[in-house]
Amino acid sequence: MMAKREKSIEAFRREYMKDGRIAEDYATQTACVLACHFDISNNIAETAKQLNELVTECGHLKTGFVGTPYLLHALTDNGYAETAYSLILREEYPSWLFSVKMGATTIWERWNSYMVDKGMGPRGMNSFNHYAYGCVCEWIWETAAGIACDSSAPGFAKIVMSPIPDKRLGHVEAEYQSAAGLIRSAWRYEGEQWIWDFTVPEGAVGVVTVPGQDEAKEYPAGT
Repeated sequence: MMAKREKSIEAFRREYMKDGRIAEDYATQTACVLACHFDISNNIAETAKQLNELVTECGHLKTGFVGTPYLLHALTDNGYAETAYSLILREEYPSWLFSVKMGATTIWERWNSYMVDKGMGPRGMNSFNHYAYGCVCEWIWETAAGIACDSSAPGFAKIVMSPIPDKRLGHVEAEYQSAAGLIRSAWRYEGEQWIWDFTVPEGAVGVVTVPGQDEAKEYPAGT
């Protein structure tokens, strides 16, 4: 299987990449996202830079079911968290907050499920409560709030706490009732000062990275 994977990656790079970037004829946000997220690119830093350029040039996301789940991760993991936040905070169509402005209390299947000037979007496939773009919640929990599970210690026995804040958001407060107990992460800005309170439940360990630092530190249960 590994040999097949390597051959497929080589073929992809040969056909679709040039100088570490997706070739011009195929350069879409989704192509860049997948090449970065699945480690297909032969120069992830350059492909991520290309992705950031594509997003900032048009000012919004242009991904669908395939690319959206990994878009914010691909940006954040490669040093473009500010761009990821810009997508989260965008209120114009297409965006998550556009749906909220249209009255959404759930996450829609389409960016244009409903529009004030056009009414309902295509009716053949138009759920108003759909998983597809709801994947943004994973990024919000793991990156904005900074609560993630270490896959080597199931059940949140080891909690990865590494928030990446953005002053435009201002504050975050998140609680998760895990198998290990209540996990809490709450941060806020007071002027230029960033203040973070977090809770690690009994029997669990928090692997904590403070923004701006590279090394994680383990914290026992407590607040």
